[in-house]
Amino acid sequence: MTGLYEEVRIAVHAVWTRRWLALGVAWGICLLGWLAVSQIPSRYESRARVFVQMRSVLPAGDPSRAGDEQRDIDTVRQTLTSSVNLEKVVRGTDLAKTASTDREVADRAAGLQNAIKITAQQDNLFEIVSTAATPKLASSITQKLIDIFVETNLSDDRTQSAQTLQFLDGQLQSLGAKLQDAEAKRTEFQNSYLAALPGTGSVSDRIGAARSQMSQIDADLSAASSSLAAMQGQLAATPATIAGAGGTVEAGPARARLAAIQGQLADARGRGYTDSHPDVIALKAQLAQAQAAARNEPTGGAGGGASNPAYLSLQSMLAERQANVAALRMRKQQLQSDLDSFSAKLASDPEAAAQQGEIERNYSVLKDQYDRLLAQREQVNLRSQAQTQTDAVKFSVIDPPTQPRTPTAPNRPLLLTGVLIVGILGGIGGAFAMSKLQATFPTAQRLEKASGMPVIGSIGEMLTRQQSELRRKRLRLFIGGAGALAVGYVALLGVEMLQRGLAA
Repeated sequence: MTGLYEEVRIAVHAVWTRRWLALGVAWGICLLGWLAVSQIPSRYESRARVFVQMRSVLPAGDPSRAGDEQRDIDTVRQTLTSSVNLEKVVRGTDLAKTASTDREVADRAAGLQNAIKITAQQDNLFEIVSTAATPKLASSITQKLIDIFVETNLSDDRTQSAQTLQFLDGQLQSLGAKLQDAEAKRTEFQNSYLAALPGTGSVSDRIGAARSQMSQIDADLSAASSSLAAMQGQLAATPATIAGAGGTVEAGPARARLAAIQGQLADARGRGYTDSHPDVIALKAQLAQAQAAARNEPTGGAGGGASNPAYLSLQSMLAERQANVAALRMRKQQLQSDLDSFSAKLASDPEAAAQQGEIERNYSVLKDQYDRLLAQREQVNLRSQAQTQTDAVKFSVIDPPTQPRTPTAPNRPLLLTGVLIVGILGGIGGAFAMSKLQATFPTAQRLEKASGMPVIGSIGEMLTRQQSELRRKRLRLFIGGAGALAVGYVALLGVEMLQRGLAA
């Protein structure tokens, strides 16, 4: 412990004896360091928080809004710091005073690109941080960014919607022309080949529908024939007159059948069947035959008995079943004729089936595309009207741009203090290093150890009165120099505080 104390005492003595060197080194380091700190430009940060909410009068589940909100929020980030907006910021703030040409404006805008940061704190909450040389400039830059977005956002959205509508209208017009051509080809082919066949779709679909209908007609015809045979048997077992009653003039079977056919024809027309319908054509042919038979049928007169009402009713029902069987046979013959005719056409033109499939596919694809594009056009039009009548984006300023009072960089008080400490330590280190370079021995033991010879004794320094006065005078000068260094440090701190007050 005594050795360590002795070493410290020797080091302090070595530095003290070279205190003027230490003071000079400290002054030099402090002057250079303080000059460098003063050249660092101040940077002030202005902060603002804004809330961006996408508002729409459209329903929340509307497919036209799917994914639009997140895209719109990302657009907010990008448009706020676009080069066009930054140039507007330069022209709308004090930066324009230092930029007289377009090139200088572009350079200032490029510099702002790194001086502005937009951070998403939550889904729709953003923090805007602007850095500038003065508090007023930083605050004005932040405010100008907010103003520019509010002014241009709605007009940009509406312009984009108008351009989208124009593009969709052009695509619809082009697809509409192609769809009309496909419809014309489809209609021409159907009129040439498929007009007589039932159903819709391709050739194979229509042939299958016709054969299915043929099977149904065969079943209905078999049932109708069985019912007709049963009715004929029942009529044969029923007497035409009842004995003992007065005779009356009654209509015969031909007239009853005529009335039944006329009723069926009226019912068919009531269902909306036209004269070209196969059932109507068959009924008209049966009606002509029934009319000829009714004209040749004699009317019954008075006789020995009255007509049997049951017999007359059975005659009417028999005529109806006969008409039904005849209609089914006529429909079967016509459908079979249509199938035979179509088979003959396919035999003469084997490429018709392939052609019809291609026409149907092209028509279906174009129809789907046209319907989908038309739906998108209506959705865009609805959204455009909503944006015209309401604000699509709500841009709320949660925290207005701050007016910074202190620069965020550099921290000059800390840097000035650090330079002072470095200067003092540098002076002490310089004096100590100089003591090591000079060949002197602070104690007799050091001299004895270095020379290897015994030291008989040592003589203390004796000062005269004039030397003591000179040393006291130099000490006062040294204290003045050290005090001047401290005063310079305090003065620089005061200047820094004054500049901050003036900037604020």
